[in-house]
Amino acid sequence: MKKPLLIFSALFFSISSFAQTKISGKITDGKKPMVGVSIAVKDSYDGTSSNADGSFSFETSEKGDQILVATFIGFNSVEQKINCNGTPIVLNISMKEKFNELKAVTISAGSFDASDKKRATVFTPLDIVTTAGSGGDITGALKTLPGTQQIGNQEGLFVRGGEGRETQTFIDGMLVRNPYNTSVPDISQRGKFNPFLFKGTSFSSGGYSALYGQGLSSALVLETKDLPEKTETNLSLSSVGLGIGHNHLFEKENMSIGANAGYFNLSPYYGLIKQNIEFTKMPENKTFELNFRKKFKKHGILKFYGYANENSLGIKRPDINDAAHLKSLFELKSTYYYSNLTYSGSLNANWGINAGASFSGSYDKINFGEFYNNNPIDSANKNINSSNSLSQGRIVFTRYTGALSALRFGAEYQYAWEYAQIQLPNINTNFTNQYFDNYAAAFVEDEIYLNNKFVLKPGVRAEYSSIINKTNAAPRLSLAYRLGRNSQLGFAYGDFYEKPDRKYLLYQHNLDFERATHFVLNYQRIFNDKTFRIEAFYKKYESLILTPLDLNLVQNPSNVYATNFDPKNISNLGSGYAQGLEFFLRDKKTIKNCDYWIDYSYIDTKRQFSYYPISVQPDFAATHTANLVFKQFFPKLMLGYGVTYSWASGRPYYNPTLPSSKFMSDRTMDYNALGMNANYLTHVGKAFTVLVLGVSNVLGNQQIFGYHYSNDGTNREPIGLTATRFLFVGCFMSWGVDRRQQQVDDNLK
Repeated sequence: MKKPLLIFSALFFSISSFAQTKISGKITDGKKPMVGVSIAVKDSYDGTSSNADGSFSFETSEKGDQILVATFIGFNSVEQKINCNGTPIVLNISMKEKFNELKAVTISAGSFDASDKKRATVFTPLDIVTTAGSGGDITGALKTLPGTQQIGNQEGLFVRGGEGRETQTFIDGMLVRNPYNTSVPDISQRGKFNPFLFKGTSFSSGGYSALYGQGLSSALVLETKDLPEKTETNLSLSSVGLGIGHNHLFEKENMSIGANAGYFNLSPYYGLIKQNIEFTKMPENKTFELNFRKKFKKHGILKFYGYANENSLGIKRPDINDAAHLKSLFELKSTYYYSNLTYSGSLNANWGINAGASFSGSYDKINFGEFYNNNPIDSANKNINSSNSLSQGRIVFTRYTGALSALRFGAEYQYAWEYAQIQLPNINTNFTNQYFDNYAAAFVEDEIYLNNKFVLKPGVRAEYSSIINKTNAAPRLSLAYRLGRNSQLGFAYGDFYEKPDRKYLLYQHNLDFERATHFVLNYQRIFNDKTFRIEAFYKKYESLILTPLDLNLVQNPSNVYATNFDPKNISNLGSGYAQGLEFFLRDKKTIKNCDYWIDYSYIDTKRQFSYYPISVQPDFAATHTANLVFKQFFPKLMLGYGVTYSWASGRPYYNPTLPSSKFMSDRTMDYNALGMNANYLTHVGKAFTVLVLGVSNVLGNQQIFGYHYSNDGTNREPIGLTATRFLFVGCFMSWGVDRRQQQVDDNLK
């Protein structure tokens, strides 16, 4: 009897020593069950995978304290301490998605980004030069995006009911003063900078970052290229001029230096193509650029960029009051220079730094005159001489607080000088004045990724200007939430301030910052090389400059620079609003080797500012605008072409024959323009060569941007294009780098 009992006892203790511990539970992502999650006891072979409802169950023979590990691709691993003593263990495990730059939601409300760092590239330098009708101009290409206006008689980027000056341009974080060639009456001027200078373009149509300021409407942020791939020499020959450049990459490939020069003279072109304007001096432009790049092994990159420009022209127009006998003269000679020195790098694993200094200056000499039967009269003492300069220093620190999250803060200082001497006896203006301004700003902005689905970017910017002796504080907020794998919802809010235009500050300093408050809501979906955006916005203007003027002066193009108003009447009593809806669709996939986008913008806007006696839709805002841009490239032929069609409803204009109650009630005809271009990639000797042909306004549509009226209101003349069409023919050659495959890849992306 005792023997069987001993055998049974031995067997019992033997079985007990090999008893299993059952582990079970459920795994979720915080909300929904997760299937296929791997669950195992660390450093053992015991484990399983979760079922469709997130449940799991398995047994282990491990004893004592152990670590249970749950892993799943795209999620952070979960480790939990357990005690295996034969007692069943039940767990509820919640997993969090890993921060992944490719999967993470990005701020998109009011912003179009294009750089190597962005997953959702919308606009690249190649897009700019291959957009038909843009003329290779950055602003010309951006006018095909929603929220912008097709303005042909003024320079600048007009965004969501704002003036051109309300969009500021920044290069490597530094503000660029005078980014366009000097204003000429009724003729829109190009931007100064070559789009291929930049590797990244960020265009914000509203709600932009707290790191930038002094723009009521938007910010155009440009980032220059780093080191070149190889040493390279470039030559360009075109119907408007020629250019040559050389960039040398040193042997260690950590430093480069380069220079570019250009000369442009439109005399040959205008001699062949009839213009609608009589030129006394054909447009002539000389440019010179210098760049230096030094990359440090661990710490970052130092960049220098210098630019100098000189241009001149003279035009003679029939005087609308006596077109048969009188003509007015406008002559311009302008000199401009800009330079910046920036450093971008890291202090250690957790800290980054961006610092820079810049200087710009310009000198404009403008002469006015009158001709009677082509004989000059009373022109010697009508002129405007103006000079200005801007010095800037800026530093931004970045504290990396997570996988993608970062806190940025910094400060900037600007010293501005403005001088003007105006002598216009015909309107009793004889004026000489100057001012200096010390501007300082501090800013902080935190980009917080709560997870891959939700990002929050709060910030605030504080500014001070000595010329008006005023301070402001501008809170800003952007956020985005990912609705699905390829779609997201975004929102942006912010206050934006800008000093009054310098032409007013020359007369009066007792003014305040102008202010705009933005609200932006957007939906974006990016899938399979297709981008769809729809965006609604509301913008409120306050403290705009109001300057009661003699409205007759507005009609005389020779008096564009006139300031015949009583300085005592300049005030910040102007106001306005802009609200609207925008649509954007881009598709690089549906049609083979094709890229096209379609956009439409609706805006409802009114403002009382400048010389406006009542609140009305301004003369630079069309209620409806739309663009269709189409590009196709044939890789076997190395041939590409592009077509751009732009349309805008009629814009308001001032008709002095109507009562003041109907101010700006008339509308111009609709704007319709078709542009086409073609490019061919080839070799000429050892030079990689691109041949380009472009035509703007192919169909010869009449474009009217407004009207000038005679003093008695009986005669008027339209403000239109300088020529019905513009034809561009160019040959661009490069020695040292064969970019054909790169161009093919860029065209097919």
